[in-house]
Amino acid sequence: MSEGQLQGEARFRRRAIKVDEAMRLVLEAAAPGRQESVPLWEAGGRRLAETVSATTDWPPFARAGLDGFAVRSADTALASPGAPATLRVADTVAAGALASAAVAPGTAVRIMTGGAVPPGADAVVMLEQTADAWVDGLPAVQVRSTAEPGQHIAPRGEEFARGSEFARPGELLRPGHLALLGTFGYAHVPVYARPRVAVLATGAELLPVEAPLEPGRIRDSNSAMVAALVAQYGGVPVLFGRVPDEQSAAAQAIADALQQCDMVITTGGVSVGDYDVMASLLRLIGTEKEQGEWMERTEAGGSIERYGGKGKGKPLDSDEVIIGNAAPSAAVSGAVVLKAAAAHGAGVSCRQGSFGPVPPAEPRAAALDAISSEPIAEATQLGSDAAPSTTAPQPAMEMARSEDGQLGQASASARSLLPLASQLPPASNPSPRALLPQDSRLLFNKAAMRPGAPTSAAVISGKLLIALSGNPGACFVGFELFARAALLRMQGASEEAARPKQVTAKLVGGFDKGSPHERFVRARLYTENGMLYADPLAFGKSSMMASIPNADGLIRLKAGASGADAGAIVDVIVL
Repeated sequence: MSEGQLQGEARFRRRAIKVDEAMRLVLEAAAPGRQESVPLWEAGGRRLAETVSATTDWPPFARAGLDGFAVRSADTALASPGAPATLRVADTVAAGALASAAVAPGTAVRIMTGGAVPPGADAVVMLEQTADAWVDGLPAVQVRSTAEPGQHIAPRGEEFARGSEFARPGELLRPGHLALLGTFGYAHVPVYARPRVAVLATGAELLPVEAPLEPGRIRDSNSAMVAALVAQYGGVPVLFGRVPDEQSAAAQAIADALQQCDMVITTGGVSVGDYDVMASLLRLIGTEKEQGEWMERTEAGGSIERYGGKGKGKPLDSDEVIIGNAAPSAAVSGAVVLKAAAAHGAGVSCRQGSFGPVPPAEPRAAALDAISSEPIAEATQLGSDAAPSTTAPQPAMEMARSEDGQLGQASASARSLLPLASQLPPASNPSPRALLPQDSRLLFNKAAMRPGAPTSAAVISGKLLIALSGNPGACFVGFELFARAALLRMQGASEEAARPKQVTAKLVGGFDKGSPHERFVRARLYTENGMLYADPLAFGKSSMMASIPNADGLIRLKAGASGADAGAIVDVIVL
Protein backbone atom coordinates (compact mmCIF):
# COMPACT_ATOMS: atom_id res chain seq x y z
CA MET A 1 0.00 0.00 0.00
CA SER A 2 1.44 3.37 -0.97
CA GLU A 3 2.19 6.10 1.55
CA GLY A 4 -0.76 8.15 0.36
CA GLN A 5 -3.16 5.24 0.42
CA LEU A 6 -4.62 4.76 3.89
CA GLN A 7 -6.58 1.54 3.45
CA GLY A 8 -5.71 -1.94 2.26
CA GLU A 9 -7.74 -5.06 1.66
CA ALA A 10 -9.02 -5.01 5.25
CA ARG A 11 -11.47 -2.29 4.21
CA PHE A 12 -13.63 -4.99 2.60
CA ARG A 13 -13.70 -7.27 5.65
CA ARG A 14 -15.66 -5.07 8.04
CA ARG A 15 -18.44 -6.95 9.81
CA ALA A 16 -21.79 -5.18 9.96
CA ILE A 17 -23.76 -5.40 13.18
CA LYS A 18 -27.49 -4.83 13.57
CA VAL A 19 -28.66 -1.31 14.31
CA ASP A 20 -30.20 -2.28 17.65
CA GLU A 21 -26.96 -3.95 18.73
CA ALA A 22 -24.94 -0.92 17.64
CA MET A 23 -27.27 1.32 19.60
CA ARG A 24 -26.90 -0.90 22.67
CA LEU A 25 -23.12 -0.63 22.49
CA VAL A 26 -23.29 3.15 22.13
CA LEU A 27 -25.67 3.51 25.06
CA GLU A 28 -23.52 1.29 27.26
CA ALA A 29 -20.52 3.49 26.48
CA ALA A 30 -22.41 6.75 27.01
CA ALA A 31 -22.95 6.65 30.77
CA PRO A 32 -24.34 9.74 32.54
CA GLY A 33 -21.54 12.24 32.82
CA ARG A 34 -20.55 15.35 34.74
CA GLN A 35 -22.89 17.01 37.21
CA GLU A 36 -23.35 20.66 38.04
CA SER A 37 -25.59 22.94 40.07
CA VAL A 38 -27.62 25.54 38.16
CA PRO A 39 -30.02 28.30 39.25
CA LEU A 40 -33.60 27.11 39.52
CA TRP A 41 -34.79 29.18 36.57
CA GLU A 42 -32.15 27.57 34.32
CA ALA A 43 -33.00 23.99 35.29
CA GLY A 44 -35.95 23.52 32.92
CA GLY A 45 -35.25 20.96 30.22
CA ARG A 46 -32.26 19.53 32.10
CA ARG A 47 -32.12 16.12 33.76
CA LEU A 48 -31.87 15.83 37.50
CA ALA A 49 -28.60 14.44 38.89
CA GLU A 50 -29.71 13.77 42.48
CA THR A 51 -32.89 12.76 44.26
CA VAL A 52 -34.86 15.73 45.60
CA SER A 53 -37.29 15.53 48.52
CA ALA A 54 -39.94 17.63 50.20
CA THR A 55 -38.37 19.84 52.85
CA THR A 56 -41.70 20.28 54.66
CA ASP A 57 -45.21 18.90 54.66
CA TRP A 58 -47.22 20.27 51.76
CA PRO A 59 -49.37 22.12 52.23
CA PRO A 60 -47.63 23.17 55.43
CA PHE A 61 -50.96 24.08 57.06
CA ALA A 62 -54.67 23.46 56.51
CA ARG A 63 -55.45 25.72 53.57
CA ALA A 64 -58.68 27.19 52.20
CA GLY A 65 -59.43 26.01 48.68
CA LEU A 66 -61.53 29.02 47.72
CA ASP A 67 -62.90 32.36 48.88
CA GLY A 68 -65.65 32.07 51.51
CA PHE A 69 -66.13 31.57 55.23
CA ALA A 70 -64.41 29.18 57.60
CA VAL A 71 -67.09 27.62 59.82
CA ARG A 72 -67.81 24.85 62.23
CA SER A 73 -69.78 22.31 60.16
CA ALA A 74 -72.06 21.58 63.12
CA ASP A 75 -73.32 25.16 63.03
CA THR A 76 -74.67 24.61 59.48
CA ALA A 77 -76.29 21.22 59.99
CA LEU A 78 -79.84 22.62 59.54
CA ALA A 79 -79.03 25.34 57.03
CA SER A 80 -81.06 25.65 53.82
CA PRO A 81 -81.93 28.38 51.31
CA GLY A 82 -85.24 28.99 53.11
CA ALA A 83 -83.77 28.82 56.60
CA PRO A 84 -80.16 29.90 56.50
CA ALA A 85 -77.82 29.63 59.46
CA THR A 86 -76.77 33.05 60.69
CA LEU A 87 -73.23 33.31 62.10
CA ARG A 88 -71.38 36.32 63.48
CA VAL A 89 -68.21 37.22 61.50
CA ALA A 90 -65.39 37.23 64.03
CA ASP A 91 -62.42 38.00 61.76
CA THR A 92 -61.09 38.24 58.20
CA VAL A 93 -58.06 36.21 57.03
CA ALA A 94 -56.17 37.06 53.83
CA ALA A 95 -53.68 34.69 52.22
CA GLY A 96 -50.44 34.91 54.17
CA ALA A 97 -52.16 36.04 57.38
CA LEU A 98 -53.47 34.24 60.46
CA ALA A 99 -56.76 34.61 62.32
CA SER A 100 -56.57 36.45 65.62
CA ALA A 101 -58.62 33.79 67.40
CA ALA A 102 -60.15 30.36 66.99
CA VAL A 103 -63.60 29.93 65.48
CA ALA A 104 -66.08 29.69 68.35
CA PRO A 105 -69.58 28.16 68.10
CA GLY A 106 -71.94 30.49 66.28
CA THR A 107 -69.17 32.39 64.53
CA ALA A 108 -67.41 32.36 61.14
CA VAL A 109 -64.19 33.83 59.73
CA ARG A 110 -64.04 35.45 56.30
CA ILE A 111 -61.20 33.67 54.43
CA MET A 112 -59.46 33.98 51.06
CA THR A 113 -58.15 31.28 48.74
CA GLY A 114 -54.94 29.83 50.15
CA GLY A 115 -55.47 31.29 53.60
CA ALA A 116 -54.69 29.28 56.72
CA VAL A 117 -57.86 27.80 58.14
CA PRO A 118 -58.16 29.02 61.74
CA PRO A 119 -58.40 26.57 64.63
CA GLY A 120 -61.93 25.47 65.44
CA ALA A 121 -63.14 25.55 61.81
CA ASP A 122 -63.54 22.27 59.93
CA ALA A 123 -65.15 23.49 56.69
CA VAL A 124 -65.16 26.38 54.25
CA VAL A 125 -68.38 27.59 52.66
CA MET A 126 -67.97 29.21 49.27
CA LEU A 127 -68.90 32.89 49.05
CA GLU A 128 -71.67 32.21 46.50
CA GLN A 129 -73.63 30.20 49.10
CA THR A 130 -73.74 33.02 51.62
CA ALA A 131 -75.30 36.46 52.12
CA ASP A 132 -74.23 39.40 54.24
CA ALA A 133 -76.24 40.17 57.39
CA TRP A 134 -76.13 42.15 60.64
CA VAL A 135 -76.74 40.92 64.20
CA ASP A 136 -77.00 43.47 67.01
CA GLY A 137 -75.20 45.95 64.83
CA LEU A 138 -72.31 43.61 64.15
CA PRO A 139 -71.41 41.99 60.79
CA ALA A 140 -72.76 38.49 60.22
CA VAL A 141 -73.20 35.98 57.42
CA GLN A 142 -76.13 33.82 56.38
CA VAL A 143 -75.09 30.30 55.22
CA ARG A 144 -77.71 28.81 52.87
CA SER A 145 -76.43 25.17 52.66
CA THR A 146 -75.06 22.49 54.92
CA ALA A 147 -71.28 22.28 55.13
CA GLU A 148 -69.62 18.88 55.37
CA PRO A 149 -66.54 18.35 57.57
CA GLY A 150 -63.35 18.97 55.53
CA GLN A 151 -65.26 20.74 52.75
CA HIS A 152 -62.97 22.98 50.61
CA ILE A 153 -60.01 22.51 52.92
CA ALA A 154 -56.64 21.07 51.86
CA PRO A 155 -55.27 19.39 55.00
CA ARG A 156 -51.63 19.74 56.00
CA GLY A 157 -49.42 17.21 54.15
CA GLU A 158 -52.15 16.26 51.68
CA GLU A 159 -49.71 16.29 48.70
CA PHE A 160 -46.33 15.66 50.28
CA ALA A 161 -45.07 14.57 53.65
CA ARG A 162 -41.75 16.01 54.72
CA GLY A 163 -38.89 13.87 53.39
CA SER A 164 -40.89 12.24 50.58
CA GLU A 165 -39.13 12.09 47.19
CA PHE A 166 -40.71 13.97 44.33
CA ALA A 167 -38.08 13.55 41.57
CA ARG A 168 -35.19 11.16 40.97
CA PRO A 169 -31.94 11.22 38.97
CA GLY A 170 -32.45 11.18 35.22
CA GLU A 171 -35.88 12.77 35.35
CA LEU A 172 -36.45 15.48 32.74
CA LEU A 173 -37.26 18.70 34.57
CA ARG A 174 -40.44 20.26 33.24
CA PRO A 175 -42.08 23.49 34.41
CA GLY A 176 -44.09 21.58 37.01
CA HIS A 177 -40.90 20.22 38.52
CA LEU A 178 -39.53 23.74 38.80
CA ALA A 179 -42.70 24.75 40.68
CA LEU A 180 -42.09 21.96 43.19
CA LEU A 181 -38.40 22.75 43.50
CA GLY A 182 -39.20 26.37 44.20
CA THR A 183 -41.87 25.35 46.70
CA PHE A 184 -39.35 23.35 48.70
CA GLY A 185 -36.59 25.93 48.61
CA TYR A 186 -34.26 24.60 45.91
CA ALA A 187 -32.71 27.83 44.67
CA HIS A 188 -30.02 25.76 42.89
CA VAL A 189 -30.66 22.39 41.31
CA PRO A 190 -28.24 19.46 40.78
CA VAL A 191 -28.38 18.46 37.11
CA TYR A 192 -26.26 16.57 34.60
CA ALA A 193 -24.00 18.93 32.70
CA ARG A 194 -24.54 19.54 29.03
CA PRO A 195 -21.94 17.38 27.25
CA ARG A 196 -19.29 19.29 25.34
CA VAL A 197 -19.17 17.64 21.92
CA ALA A 198 -16.26 18.10 19.54
CA VAL A 199 -17.31 18.28 15.87
CA LEU A 200 -14.60 17.45 13.33
CA ALA A 201 -14.94 17.14 9.57
CA THR A 202 -12.58 15.14 7.39
CA GLY A 203 -12.01 15.46 3.66
CA ALA A 204 -9.51 17.31 1.53
CA GLU A 205 -12.39 18.36 -0.71
CA LEU A 206 -14.01 20.48 2.00
CA LEU A 207 -13.90 24.26 1.98
CA PRO A 208 -14.86 26.65 4.78
CA VAL A 209 -18.47 27.80 4.49
CA GLU A 210 -17.41 31.35 3.68
CA ALA A 211 -15.02 30.31 0.89
CA PRO A 212 -15.92 30.51 -2.81
CA LEU A 213 -16.37 27.18 -4.54
CA GLU A 214 -13.42 25.65 -6.33
CA PRO A 215 -13.35 22.95 -9.01
CA GLY A 216 -13.84 19.54 -7.42
CA ARG A 217 -14.42 20.92 -3.94
CA ILE A 218 -17.49 21.59 -1.78
CA ARG A 219 -18.24 23.59 1.36
CA ASP A 220 -18.36 21.88 4.75
CA SER A 221 -22.10 21.70 5.42
CA ASN A 222 -22.07 18.73 7.79
CA SER A 223 -20.32 20.52 10.65
CA ALA A 224 -23.06 23.15 10.94
CA MET A 225 -25.79 20.51 10.76
CA VAL A 226 -24.14 18.30 13.39
CA ALA A 227 -23.48 21.27 15.66
CA ALA A 228 -27.16 22.28 15.45
CA LEU A 229 -28.25 18.71 16.22
CA VAL A 230 -25.91 18.58 19.20
CA ALA A 231 -27.42 21.80 20.56
CA GLN A 232 -30.95 20.59 19.81
CA TYR A 233 -30.44 17.56 22.02
CA GLY A 234 -28.85 19.41 24.90
CA GLY A 235 -25.13 19.33 24.11
CA VAL A 236 -22.62 22.13 23.65
CA PRO A 237 -21.02 21.88 20.19
CA VAL A 238 -17.33 22.71 19.92
CA LEU A 239 -16.28 23.15 16.29
CA PHE A 240 -12.76 21.94 15.57
CA GLY A 241 -12.88 22.59 11.83
CA ARG A 242 -11.50 20.33 9.13
CA VAL A 243 -8.94 17.55 9.60
CA PRO A 244 -6.57 16.47 6.81
CA ASP A 245 -6.87 12.96 5.37
CA GLU A 246 -3.76 11.83 7.24
CA GLN A 247 -3.76 9.40 10.14
CA SER A 248 -1.38 11.20 12.47
CA ALA A 249 -3.10 14.54 11.96
CA ALA A 250 -6.52 12.98 12.56
CA ALA A 251 -5.25 11.13 15.63
CA GLN A 252 -3.75 14.32 17.03
CA ALA A 253 -6.95 16.27 16.36
CA ILE A 254 -9.00 13.62 18.16
CA ALA A 255 -6.56 13.59 21.08
CA ASP A 256 -6.81 17.38 21.30
CA ALA A 257 -10.61 17.24 21.14
CA LEU A 258 -10.77 14.65 23.90
CA GLN A 259 -8.78 16.97 26.14
CA GLN A 260 -11.53 19.59 25.90
CA CYS A 261 -14.72 17.64 25.29
CA ASP A 262 -16.85 14.79 26.62
CA MET A 263 -17.56 13.23 23.23
CA VAL A 264 -16.22 13.48 19.69
CA ILE A 265 -18.28 13.33 16.49
CA THR A 266 -16.51 13.18 13.15
CA THR A 267 -18.01 13.35 9.67
CA GLY A 268 -16.57 11.71 6.58
CA GLY A 269 -13.70 9.34 6.00
CA VAL A 270 -15.48 6.18 7.21
CA SER A 271 -16.04 4.28 3.96
CA VAL A 272 -13.72 2.12 1.84
CA GLY A 273 -11.99 4.86 -0.15
CA ASP A 274 -8.21 4.95 -0.36
CA TYR A 275 -8.09 8.14 1.69
CA ASP A 276 -10.86 7.52 4.23
CA VAL A 277 -8.83 8.47 7.27
CA MET A 278 -11.33 7.66 10.04
CA ALA A 279 -11.87 4.13 8.77
CA SER A 280 -8.14 3.45 8.77
CA LEU A 281 -7.65 5.12 12.15
CA LEU A 282 -10.46 3.20 13.80
CA ARG A 283 -9.02 -0.01 12.44
CA LEU A 284 -5.83 0.82 14.35
CA ILE A 285 -7.84 0.75 17.55
CA GLY A 286 -9.47 -2.58 16.83
CA THR A 287 -11.50 -4.66 19.22
CA GLU A 288 -10.18 -6.34 22.33
CA LYS A 289 -11.39 -9.65 20.99
CA GLU A 290 -9.42 -9.31 17.77
CA GLN A 291 -6.34 -8.14 19.66
CA GLY A 292 -6.58 -11.10 22.03
CA GLU A 293 -7.01 -13.62 19.23
CA TRP A 294 -3.99 -12.28 17.36
CA MET A 295 -1.79 -12.27 20.46
CA GLU A 296 -2.74 -15.88 21.13
CA ARG A 297 -1.60 -16.77 17.62
CA THR A 298 1.66 -14.86 17.90
CA GLU A 299 2.55 -16.09 21.37
CA ALA A 300 1.82 -19.76 20.78
CA GLY A 301 5.18 -21.38 20.05
CA GLY A 302 6.81 -18.08 19.14
CA SER A 303 5.66 -18.26 15.53
CA ILE A 304 3.73 -15.65 13.60
CA GLU A 305 1.29 -16.20 10.76
CA ARG A 306 0.22 -13.96 7.97
CA TYR A 307 -2.93 -12.14 8.88
CA GLY A 308 -6.04 -12.65 6.82
CA GLY A 309 -5.01 -15.27 4.24
CA LYS A 310 -6.17 -18.80 3.54
CA GLY A 311 -3.84 -21.00 5.56
CA LYS A 312 -0.72 -19.05 4.67
CA GLY A 313 0.97 -19.39 8.02
CA LYS A 314 4.66 -18.84 7.48
CA PRO A 315 6.72 -18.46 10.65
CA LEU A 316 9.20 -15.66 11.10
CA ASP A 317 12.42 -17.53 11.84
CA SER A 318 15.01 -14.82 11.32
CA ASP A 319 16.02 -11.93 13.55
CA GLU A 320 17.24 -9.90 10.60
CA VAL A 321 14.42 -7.86 9.19
CA ILE A 322 13.51 -5.19 6.71
CA ILE A 323 11.17 -2.43 7.83
CA GLY A 324 9.13 -1.25 4.89
CA ASN A 325 11.50 -0.69 1.98
CA ALA A 326 14.53 0.05 4.14
CA ALA A 327 17.73 -1.88 3.90
CA PRO A 328 18.29 -4.78 6.35
CA SER A 329 19.12 -3.53 9.81
CA ALA A 330 21.38 -4.92 12.45
CA ALA A 331 20.02 -7.99 14.16
CA VAL A 332 17.35 -7.19 16.73
CA SER A 333 14.94 -9.37 18.60
CA GLY A 334 11.59 -10.27 17.12
CA ALA A 335 9.90 -8.40 19.95
CA VAL A 336 11.60 -5.16 18.98
CA VAL A 337 10.69 -5.78 15.35
CA LEU A 338 7.05 -6.22 16.25
CA LYS A 339 7.07 -3.14 18.44
CA ALA A 340 8.78 -0.93 15.92
CA ALA A 341 6.67 -2.24 13.07
CA ALA A 342 3.54 -1.64 15.09
CA ALA A 343 4.65 1.89 15.87
CA HIS A 344 5.47 2.65 12.23
CA GLY A 345 2.68 0.75 10.51
CA ALA A 346 5.41 -0.74 8.32
CA GLY A 347 5.62 -3.99 6.41
CA VAL A 348 7.98 -6.71 7.72
CA SER A 349 10.01 -9.12 5.57
CA CYS A 350 12.41 -11.96 6.36
CA ARG A 351 15.74 -11.93 4.59
CA GLN A 352 14.97 -15.44 3.32
CA GLY A 353 11.73 -14.36 1.67
CA SER A 354 8.67 -12.18 1.89
CA PHE A 355 6.86 -12.49 5.17
CA GLY A 356 3.89 -10.37 4.21
CA PRO A 357 2.38 -7.28 5.75
CA VAL A 358 2.25 -6.65 9.44
CA PRO A 359 -1.21 -7.63 10.69
CA PRO A 360 -3.81 -4.85 10.64
CA ALA A 361 -3.80 -2.24 13.32
CA GLU A 362 -5.79 -4.06 15.98
CA PRO A 363 -3.17 -6.80 16.56
CA ARG A 364 -0.47 -4.24 15.89
CA ALA A 365 -1.66 -2.24 18.88
CA ALA A 366 -1.85 -5.40 20.99
CA ALA A 367 1.73 -6.25 20.19
CA LEU A 368 2.75 -2.70 21.00
CA ASP A 369 1.02 -2.84 24.35
CA ALA A 370 2.03 -6.36 25.28
CA ILE A 371 5.75 -6.28 24.47
CA SER A 372 7.51 -3.76 26.65
CA SER A 373 10.78 -5.34 27.77
CA GLU A 374 12.89 -4.21 24.84
CA PRO A 375 14.97 -1.00 24.90
CA ILE A 376 13.25 1.93 23.25
CA ALA A 377 14.79 5.24 22.22
CA GLU A 378 13.20 8.49 21.14
CA ALA A 379 13.63 9.59 17.57
CA THR A 380 15.12 12.95 16.79
CA GLN A 381 13.55 15.69 14.69
CA LEU A 382 12.27 14.32 11.39
CA GLY A 383 12.37 16.05 8.02
CA SER A 384 11.38 19.59 7.22
CA ASP A 385 7.76 18.55 6.86
CA ALA A 386 7.52 18.17 10.61
CA ALA A 387 6.78 21.84 11.28
CA PRO A 388 4.28 22.39 14.07
CA SER A 389 0.79 23.71 13.54
CA THR A 390 0.61 27.47 13.82
CA THR A 391 -2.42 27.53 16.07
CA ALA A 392 -3.62 25.39 18.94
CA PRO A 393 -7.28 24.37 19.20
CA GLN A 394 -9.29 26.82 21.25
CA PRO A 395 -12.84 26.29 22.47
CA ALA A 396 -14.89 28.96 21.11
CA MET A 397 -19.83 28.04 19.60
CA GLU A 398 -17.39 27.03 20.41
CA MET A 399 -14.81 27.07 17.66
CA ALA A 400 -11.36 25.62 17.55
CA ARG A 401 -9.77 25.91 14.16
CA SER A 402 -6.58 27.22 12.69
CA GLU A 403 -6.34 30.27 10.49
CA ASP A 404 -6.74 28.26 7.32
CA GLY A 405 -9.85 26.56 8.69
CA GLN A 406 -8.11 23.27 9.43
CA LEU A 407 -7.24 21.61 12.68
CA GLY A 408 -5.48 18.42 13.51
CA GLN A 409 -1.96 18.98 12.26
CA ALA A 410 0.21 17.09 14.69
CA SER A 411 2.08 19.18 17.21
CA ALA A 412 5.83 19.52 16.91
CA SER A 413 6.48 16.92 19.58
CA ALA A 414 3.91 14.52 18.17
CA ARG A 415 5.29 14.78 14.66
CA SER A 416 8.96 14.74 15.57
CA LEU A 417 9.21 12.40 18.55
CA LEU A 418 8.35 8.75 18.18
CA PRO A 419 9.06 5.59 20.20
CA LEU A 420 11.57 3.53 18.18
CA ALA A 421 13.81 0.56 18.65
CA SER A 422 17.20 2.26 18.81
CA GLN A 423 18.66 -0.22 16.36
CA LEU A 424 16.17 0.70 13.62
CA PRO A 425 16.31 3.60 11.16
CA PRO A 426 13.90 6.47 11.90
CA ALA A 427 10.48 6.42 10.28
CA SER A 428 9.06 9.27 8.24
CA ASN A 429 5.83 9.62 10.21
CA PRO A 430 4.75 9.22 13.84
CA SER A 431 2.53 6.31 14.77
CA PRO A 432 -1.13 7.36 14.68
CA ARG A 433 -1.87 4.63 17.22
CA ALA A 434 0.72 6.08 19.57
CA LEU A 435 -1.09 9.43 19.50
CA LEU A 436 -4.26 7.84 20.86
CA PRO A 437 -4.54 6.56 24.45
CA GLN A 438 -3.86 2.86 24.89
CA ASP A 439 -7.19 2.29 26.66
CA SER A 440 -9.12 2.60 23.40
CA ARG A 441 -11.56 0.09 21.97
CA LEU A 442 -13.62 -0.18 18.84
CA LEU A 443 -17.35 -0.69 19.35
CA PHE A 444 -18.19 -1.25 15.68
CA ASN A 445 -17.06 -0.04 12.28
CA LYS A 446 -20.07 -0.97 10.20
CA ALA A 447 -23.81 -0.96 10.89
CA ALA A 448 -26.34 -3.03 8.98
CA MET A 449 -28.26 -0.01 7.70
CA ARG A 450 -28.94 2.11 4.64
CA PRO A 451 -27.93 4.86 4.43
CA GLY A 452 -24.87 5.14 6.64
CA ALA A 453 -23.52 1.59 6.74
CA PRO A 454 -19.92 2.77 7.43
CA THR A 455 -21.03 4.57 10.61
CA SER A 456 -18.57 3.64 13.35
CA ALA A 457 -18.02 4.12 17.08
CA ALA A 458 -15.19 3.69 19.55
CA VAL A 459 -14.34 4.48 23.16
CA ILE A 460 -11.10 6.40 23.71
CA SER A 461 -9.99 7.05 27.29
CA GLY A 462 -13.52 6.41 28.46
CA LYS A 463 -15.01 8.92 26.01
CA LEU A 464 -17.24 8.10 23.08
CA LEU A 465 -16.23 8.78 19.49
CA ILE A 466 -18.90 8.47 16.81
CA ALA A 467 -17.71 8.58 13.21
CA LEU A 468 -20.53 9.52 10.83
CA SER A 469 -20.67 9.33 7.08
CA GLY A 470 -19.66 12.34 5.04
CA ASN A 471 -22.78 12.03 2.89
CA PRO A 472 -25.28 14.52 4.37
CA GLY A 473 -28.27 12.16 4.32
CA ALA A 474 -26.33 9.33 5.91
CA CYS A 475 -24.73 11.73 8.40
CA PHE A 476 -28.19 12.94 9.46
CA VAL A 477 -29.57 9.42 9.89
CA GLY A 478 -26.51 8.21 11.77
CA PHE A 479 -26.72 11.13 14.17
CA GLU A 480 -30.42 10.59 14.87
CA LEU A 481 -29.88 6.89 15.56
CA PHE A 482 -26.67 6.93 17.60
CA ALA A 483 -25.35 10.38 18.54
CA ARG A 484 -28.74 11.59 19.72
CA ALA A 485 -29.17 8.54 21.94
CA ALA A 486 -25.65 8.98 23.35
CA LEU A 487 -26.25 12.65 24.14
CA LEU A 488 -29.49 11.95 25.99
CA ARG A 489 -27.89 9.12 27.94
CA MET A 490 -24.93 11.30 28.94
CA GLN A 491 -27.43 13.82 30.31
CA GLY A 492 -28.99 11.25 32.60
CA ALA A 493 -31.75 9.69 30.51
CA SER A 494 -32.25 5.97 31.04
CA GLU A 495 -31.15 3.71 28.20
CA GLU A 496 -34.78 3.15 27.32
CA ALA A 497 -35.63 6.86 27.34
CA ALA A 498 -32.53 7.66 25.29
CA ARG A 499 -33.52 5.36 22.44
CA PRO A 500 -35.36 6.96 19.53
CA LYS A 501 -39.13 7.00 19.92
CA GLN A 502 -40.71 4.54 17.51
CA VAL A 503 -44.36 4.43 16.41
CA THR A 504 -46.34 2.81 13.62
CA ALA A 505 -47.84 4.66 10.66
CA LYS A 506 -49.53 3.99 7.35
CA LEU A 507 -47.25 4.38 4.34
CA VAL A 508 -48.60 7.00 1.95
CA GLY A 509 -46.58 6.08 -1.13
CA GLY A 510 -44.91 2.78 -1.87
CA PHE A 511 -41.16 2.35 -1.49
CA ASP A 512 -40.13 -0.41 -3.87
CA LYS A 513 -36.37 -0.50 -3.42
CA GLY A 514 -35.08 -3.44 -1.42
CA SER A 515 -31.94 -3.53 0.68
CA PRO A 516 -29.62 -6.16 2.19
CA HIS A 517 -29.81 -4.17 5.44
CA GLU A 518 -32.45 -2.19 7.26
CA ARG A 519 -33.32 0.99 5.41
CA PHE A 520 -34.22 4.32 7.03
CA VAL A 521 -36.27 6.55 4.76
CA ARG A 522 -36.76 10.23 5.51
CA ALA A 523 -40.46 11.03 5.71
CA ARG A 524 -43.03 13.67 6.52
CA LEU A 525 -45.51 12.62 9.22
CA TYR A 526 -49.08 13.84 9.54
CA THR A 527 -52.33 12.76 11.21
CA GLU A 528 -55.66 12.41 9.46
CA ASN A 529 -58.86 11.04 11.03
CA GLY A 530 -56.89 9.70 13.95
CA MET A 531 -54.40 7.81 11.76
CA LEU A 532 -50.69 8.64 11.56
CA TYR A 533 -49.33 8.68 8.01
CA ALA A 534 -45.73 8.57 6.78
CA ASP A 535 -45.04 10.10 3.40
CA PRO A 536 -41.58 9.25 1.96
CA LEU A 537 -39.73 12.35 0.84
CA ALA A 538 -38.03 12.82 -2.51
CA PHE A 539 -34.27 13.32 -2.74
CA GLY A 540 -33.71 10.66 -0.11
CA LYS A 541 -30.41 9.25 -1.32
CA SER A 542 -27.42 9.11 1.01
CA SER A 543 -25.68 12.02 -0.69
CA MET A 544 -28.78 14.22 -0.92
CA MET A 545 -29.77 16.87 1.60
CA ALA A 546 -32.83 18.57 0.08
CA SER A 547 -35.25 16.43 2.11
CA ILE A 548 -33.51 16.79 5.48
CA PRO A 549 -35.25 20.05 6.54
CA ASN A 550 -38.70 18.53 6.01
CA ALA A 551 -38.03 15.16 7.64
CA ASP A 552 -39.80 14.62 10.94
CA GLY A 553 -39.62 10.84 10.81
CA LEU A 554 -37.54 7.92 9.55
CA ILE A 555 -39.47 5.03 8.06
CA ARG A 556 -37.77 1.83 9.21
CA LEU A 557 -37.97 -0.84 6.52
CA LYS A 558 -36.75 -4.36 7.13
CA ALA A 559 -34.02 -5.89 4.98
CA GLY A 560 -35.31 -7.73 1.96
CA ALA A 561 -35.58 -7.93 -1.79
CA SER A 562 -38.40 -5.38 -1.86
CA GLY A 563 -39.46 -2.38 0.17
CA ALA A 564 -43.06 -1.76 1.24
CA ASP A 565 -46.32 -1.10 -0.61
CA ALA A 566 -48.48 1.98 -0.18
CA GLY A 567 -50.93 1.48 2.65
CA ALA A 568 -48.61 -0.85 4.57
CA ILE A 569 -48.22 -0.30 8.31
CA VAL A 570 -44.58 0.51 8.94
CA ASP A 571 -42.37 1.37 11.90
CA VAL A 572 -41.35 5.01 12.08
CA ILE A 573 -38.77 6.74 14.25
CA VAL A 574 -40.08 10.13 15.31
CA LEU A 575 -37.52 12.91 15.00
